[in-house]
Amino acid sequence: MEAKNSGLSEDWLALVLGLFIFILSLGVFGGMDILGWGVGNKIWTDPSKGLFPISKSYQSVKGDISKIEGKKLTLKKADGTEDTITVQEETSGLKVGDKYEKHGISGFISLVMTYLAMLLLMMAGAWLMKANIGKFAIGFTVIFWLSYLCWFLGSFAYFAATKNQLATFKIPWALSLTGEGGFVIALILGLIVGNFFPGLATYLKEAAKPELYIKTAIVIMGMGLGLTAAKSFTLAQAVLFRGLCAIVEAYLIYWALVYYIARKYFKFSSEWAAPLASGISICGVSAAIAVGGAIRARPVVPIMVSSLVVIFAVVEMLILPFFAQTFLWREPLVTGAWMGLAVKTDGGAVASGAITDALVRAKALDMTGVKYQEGWITMTATTVKMFIDLFIGIWAFILAIVWCTKIECKEGEKVRVIEIWHRFPKFVIGYVVTFLIFLAICLPVNRAIVPVEKQIKPLKDEIAATEKKLKATTDPLVQAELNTKIKAAKDKIAPLSDQIKQPKAMLSFAELASGEGNTFRVLFFVLTFFTIGLVSNFKKLWEEGIGKLAAVYVLSLFGFIIWIGLFISWLFFHGVLPPVVS
Repeated sequence: MEAKNSGLSEDWLALVLGLFIFILSLGVFGGMDILGWGVGNKIWTDPSKGLFPISKSYQSVKGDISKIEGKKLTLKKADGTEDTITVQEETSGLKVGDKYEKHGISGFISLVMTYLAMLLLMMAGAWLMKANIGKFAIGFTVIFWLSYLCWFLGSFAYFAATKNQLATFKIPWALSLTGEGGFVIALILGLIVGNFFPGLATYLKEAAKPELYIKTAIVIMGMGLGLTAAKSFTLAQAVLFRGLCAIVEAYLIYWALVYYIARKYFKFSSEWAAPLASGISICGVSAAIAVGGAIRARPVVPIMVSSLVVIFAVVEMLILPFFAQTFLWREPLVTGAWMGLAVKTDGGAVASGAITDALVRAKALDMTGVKYQEGWITMTATTVKMFIDLFIGIWAFILAIVWCTKIECKEGEKVRVIEIWHRFPKFVIGYVVTFLIFLAICLPVNRAIVPVEKQIKPLKDEIAATEKKLKATTDPLVQAELNTKIKAAKDKIAPLSDQIKQPKAMLSFAELASGEGNTFRVLFFVLTFFTIGLVSNFKKLWEEGIGKLAAVYVLSLFGFIIWIGLFISWLFFHGVLPPVVS
């Protein structure tokens, strides 16, 4: 949807904002930790310990030095854990056993800095969109702090901790929602404001842009998924191929059924039936707007359909992830594909994938002790949704031809191929770029590391077993023999470790860059949830006569789309599991 006053569209702005944050995150490869002050949060019982700057370079640290490797210090902290940090100062005057302390910035200061950076970035975006910058700044400030409060509350241990973490936090029970429960809290608060405080919702309207926030988040998310895919490339290929097959099959079934029902049983005209079928079956808001424009529908048509899409995406986000956790936790990637096929907005689908990722992994850990690697369910949902988005321009072009040649034939009117580009979702370009760049960086590095680590592992196992025997004996001859064996194994490990030292450093830079980018991805996610609720005024939409359209939506969505989506997801992803964290 184009922004008013012919400013930059939200689609293009999301691409620009996402790539800008991505480029800044790459500074770590050149020794510049540009985004490390960004705020992170963790599960807490003491609120003062819930916030921290995401990079160790900006964190306070204190402990006894147990190892020195150039600029890297390994510290043993008061709680007995060890932490490795990179320092800027000269380390030649330090020695093992010395106490070391570095003062960083507090979690609250990190949060304030993050807010100010986000505010400046989004005000620049508002200027590019030719929005009212003053109103946007005020609205964004209120939305940011309310959204972040929800996100922070979602990390309260009684909400977020999984069963294996109860002892750590010394609590008797928890809801096991993980930190992503904050998304649901933000959505609920947004719905309360949007439906019970319409005056406030109107006041915040200038900055209530869920599509902009989620598309920016998706661009940033590409880097994290590229890193994830590089670590298990064969599985990533399977996800991409199966995702493409799944959406092609879903397209062929969904659109025709919805269009037929709208025309045959609800007597809608083609002008209403085509955007409605596209909104329900393809990509929600973007598809409804693109198809409405392609067939030259009146503006009210895609607006009404888009409103429905947002409303039902909210309903699905509140129901489907928990349904998936309860009944489908043994099939993690099925749940991800299902979110991508069933939830009809970019924000809803990807956000539902993120919630499902957390819920299903927590359930699997609680029930079986299996810890799946984070991100694969979200990646599956996102991949399926992105493939769907790729077809919006093509589908709009096809329908424009059908309308021009068969339904509303006008003499001399032709449809240009360039229309595919005009209707193509531009933010997808950013997602693909960040994904491919990180895949290109991390894939060769990971392929260099994995085979060498496979050689190192049995040697480490041998050392551990030998050290165990060493502790159990007092015979000097046996001890000497065992020490010789340990030394021989360590001598074999040393050159192997040197061989992968540089690749592992590169991978650690990639993980740091991805983590820092992910901080902002999460912020855009939580802004999305809150503003989706904020713009969903159910009473107003009902007064505008949306009831008959809603009937088609309810019948189609809950009658067959959700279940066909589940069947197709099961068909293509049944038995495909994420990597397990050892």
